Amino acid sequence: MQISNSKPNSDSEPASEAERRIRRLTLHLNPVACVAAEQLEMAACGGRGKLSVDTPSLSSYIRGKHWDIQEKVLDYFNANPHLQTPVEISKDEHRELCMKQLTGLVREAGIRPLRYVVNEPAKYFAILEAVGSVDMSLGIKMGVQYSLWGGSVLNLGTKKHKDKYFDGIDNLDYPGCFAMTELHHGSNVQGLQTVATFDVITDEFIIDTPNDGAIKWWIGNAAVHGKFATVFARLKLPTYDTKGVTDMGVHAFIVPIRDMKTHQPLPGIEIHDCGHKVGLNGVDNGALRFRSVRIPRDNLLNRFGDVSRDGKYTSSLPTVNKRFGATLGELVGGRVGLAYSSVSVLKVAATIAIRYSLLRQQFGPPNQPEVSILDYQSQQHKLMPMLASTYAFYFATTTLVEKYSQMKKTNDEELVADVHALSAGLKAYITSYTAKSLSICREACGGHGYAAVNRFGILRNDHDIFQTFEGDNTVLLQQVAADLLKQYKGKFTGGTLAVTWNYLRESMNTYLSQPNPVTSRWEGGDHLRDPKFQLDAFRYRTSRLLQSVAVRLRKHSKSLGEFGAWNRCLNHLLTLAESHIESVILAKFIEAVQSCPDPSSQAALKLVCDLYALDRIWNDIGTYRNVDYVAPNKAKAIHKLAEYLSFQVRNVARELVDAFDLPDHVTRAPIAKRSGAYSQYTQYVGF
Repeated sequence: MQISNSKPNSDSEPASEAERRIRRLTLHLNPVACVAAEQLEMAACGGRGKLSVDTPSLSSYIRGKHWDIQEKVLDYFNANPHLQTPVEISKDEHRELCMKQLTGLVREAGIRPLRYVVNEPAKYFAILEAVGSVDMSLGIKMGVQYSLWGGSVLNLGTKKHKDKYFDGIDNLDYPGCFAMTELHHGSNVQGLQTVATFDVITDEFIIDTPNDGAIKWWIGNAAVHGKFATVFARLKLPTYDTKGVTDMGVHAFIVPIRDMKTHQPLPGIEIHDCGHKVGLNGVDNGALRFRSVRIPRDNLLNRFGDVSRDGKYTSSLPTVNKRFGATLGELVGGRVGLAYSSVSVLKVAATIAIRYSLLRQQFGPPNQPEVSILDYQSQQHKLMPMLASTYAFYFATTTLVEKYSQMKKTNDEELVADVHALSAGLKAYITSYTAKSLSICREACGGHGYAAVNRFGILRNDHDIFQTFEGDNTVLLQQVAADLLKQYKGKFTGGTLAVTWNYLRESMNTYLSQPNPVTSRWEGGDHLRDPKFQLDAFRYRTSRLLQSVAVRLRKHSKSLGEFGAWNRCLNHLLTLAESHIESVILAKFIEAVQSCPDPSSQAALKLVCDLYALDRIWNDIGTYRNVDYVAPNKAKAIHKLAEYLSFQVRNVARELVDAFDLPDHVTRAPIAKRSGAYSQYTQYVGF
């Protein structure tokens, strides 16, 4: 296809627009002739060459202070090939292998995660990241044993429970479950129907499943290996009046479910297998029904509420809702772990896709060598913002882990509230992003991405549930939105703002004023890459969304009531929550760039941070245009600069993924091998 170079006729504007469209169409139809010229043009625009990145320094900055224990985990499994999960494995074999992997980790490698769950959470999450990179099923099984079963005993129980159960949980003599979810209730924990009735005569609780909807469902470790379960049930106490019993709300109880010697289900306990799942088939999820199962009174995990010998209830917290909130609040570590682990999955997927895209060559200018597929703008558009997001999420979740660790030490109320909201938002946002990215990575690697050995399918299937367990993402984002509205209301009643929301003080005044007609048109590169402009833009959007949804809720609540108004504005509320979380992520990324001690690493991180910020702004450019925060010329400049930054990040993409320091025995995808990728791939299929 030829493009005319003659001057346009008197209709110059339409003609030049037509030429641009023809050229763009030509790029799609005939990339061979255009890609090289396009890249040369971008390079010329740059004004400077490729960044020089000191990969070891960058790796040292981002690897964290618990890299030594992660290496110990990875070295153990690399030295024990019989414990590595094969690509093809049956459900039952996978479950047994998963238990052998966990037992080996604890009893042979000497990794004891339980001691870190409360005292050194950052080290626990580092172990969890390494274990999850070996096999995500193993990471979840370890999380069930130590974070959920063990964590519930340590966080919801008292000294007597720790003394009795700690060693058995720690050394795997007491494999256990976390029995919260029921067939009819998942997110609505206050709606659980399992009952624990106190029998004053025998000094026991009687655990009952009153109907099929109350069967405990999806309980990890229950189908095969578990001997105990922390069961969440409604505590009912006798009142000796016409009512008969009082419902004290949901409490947690330790219930033995299998005989310690024979491993058979105990009397009154019915256990079934939930069967084959989309992913994570190394985890033995089961269903539990209780028929008048009696347990000692001491088996109530009584940190927030206790029952005396004569059936009297005592608690330091005055209401059912406060006790419920405190109970669930102690379990927030699961969300922190999922957000952190999801970033680890994204690191592996991005590394595989980018290394393959650098290796794979396809088409090229006439009579010249084929070019790497990462030289194509379309591939850069898929993968470079994703790489930038991976770095952004890493710094955000590292901050979350630090806050969580500090919270466990101090129990500071303000910090507790901050961690609850931040963990809900980051877990929801990051796991959703990672789930979408895994499909993009698979597609970006073409047919070879479809091979199971190259791991995208396994990673995608195993990670998929991250979006709905430990809190459904849509529900968690609503929690974030509700917290934002609470802070917004506090702004006008003189209340203090939680740490993460501090910017709302200024935003209600500065960010909600009319956009400056001058700055809305600034389009210079220095301005667009200024962290202040980027962060102001993110926060302006959040503040606009917050103010507008508050007005809508007030309006609709008059006719629909609070519940109806919330449902009417639900999509608006979800967008608000995501916008706030993006603001938090960017703020942490900017801090990490500014704190980096190595100049070359700092320059690389600044480049990646700018791409993250401008790509996000461009993705929601309609919001900024609607309120004239960004003029048309500035919007165009943002788009152009984001594309150029993707090209610049492509030039250092190898160094950026190498800085993750993921050895070949961790990525385990032939197409992502540092050397000899094609030869190892052909050997795998039998050549």
